[in-house]
Amino acid sequence: MDNYIQQEKKYFLQTYNRYPIVVEYAKGTRIYDNQGNEYLDFLGGIAVNVLGHSHPVVLEAIEKQVKRYMHLSNYFYQDIQIEFAKYLLEISKYDKLFFTNSGTETTEGALKIVRRWGNLRNKSKIIAFTGGFHGRTYGSLSLMDKPTYKELMGPFLGNIEILEYNDVTALKENVNEETSGVFIEFLQGEGGLRKVSEEFVQELWNLKNKYNFLVVADEVQSGLFRTGKLFAFEYYGVKPDIVTVAKGLGGGLPLGAILIASPLQNIFEKGMHGTTFGGNPVACAAGLATLKCIYPGLIPHILEISQYLWKRLVEIKEQFSSKVLEVRGLGLMCGLLLNFKANLLVEKLLEQKIITNSTSGNVLRLVPPLIISKDDVDNLFIGLKNALSNI
Repeated sequence: MDNYIQQEKKYFLQTYNRYPIVVEYAKGTRIYDNQGNEYLDFLGGIAVNVLGHSHPVVLEAIEKQVKRYMHLSNYFYQDIQIEFAKYLLEISKYDKLFFTNSGTETTEGALKIVRRWGNLRNKSKIIAFTGGFHGRTYGSLSLMDKPTYKELMGPFLGNIEILEYNDVTALKENVNEETSGVFIEFLQGEGGLRKVSEEFVQELWNLKNKYNFLVVADEVQSGLFRTGKLFAFEYYGVKPDIVTVAKGLGGGLPLGAILIASPLQNIFEKGMHGTTFGGNPVACAAGLATLKCIYPGLIPHILEISQYLWKRLVEIKEQFSSKVLEVRGLGLMCGLLLNFKANLLVEKLLEQKIITNSTSGNVLRLVPPLIISKDDVDNLFIGLKNALSNI
């Protein structure tokens, strides 16, 4: 194991804080290292492996498509792309889409749509919020305020204002007739599992009706039924103009999509936007198989296991009230607000062969596969009790 860890340091730019695990294989909700250790996975490839690892239906779909062809480019009509697009649009109730490779590419495409739509109407300002995470490319970074991701990398895109998340007053004071679009996570992932407030959403839509701008919902992490609904914004009874999705969309393979409502369906003319690999047929085959496994058959399980996980997390909060301040999130995108740095708890859990993570100071984040069982939750509960008892 040490040999591979040293080689990684030799060959790679050191941008990742990797776990000290050299993976041999993964199956279901478990990861196995090359030392024979078994780990319970509550990270799920960072909300990607929604059906767990090596799901047989997804593997079968991948194998079938690989035998047909792996890549052609978007110069060709491809049945698997069209079938997947049709299914995704039917269940999401959006009208058109554009396939990408990743979440950050969906943000870039959405930015171009918002800019073009705004420029046609003499609107140039874009609004985003503190704590947001939209990707690592320049457009995405321009919508974010986290210094770690941006230090000495500017200048970034102009005419973008980053307002305090859930600050209704700031929203009222800064949104006006010049605003072309607002990018928002209804449930922030890297921002500490914070939900947008009902009041904030209501005011955002009041302003939208007054000033006529586009709302872009970033559902890259919170989408695809992770919260119990297809998208987190559905809890608020609104419909954004644009939705960005990725992570679990490809069932473990790189795939993202920009979903748009019908008034925007002609925003791009041919040649204005494109991608070489976006909508890769193998990824689309995996994605279609994944989505059909989830919807509608897996929904009752997601709702039931979410409720059970939250029950157990509340028990942890009550038992360790001096250390655990709050249970946060929605559904299977949840975690604990702690009164100490969450990385310490991540390390203690890893010692017990439970994989979690933290991206926001004192918040432990849980984004497990949607197929986790009650036994998995109970194992996490035992791990949390042991870890917190020793912190």
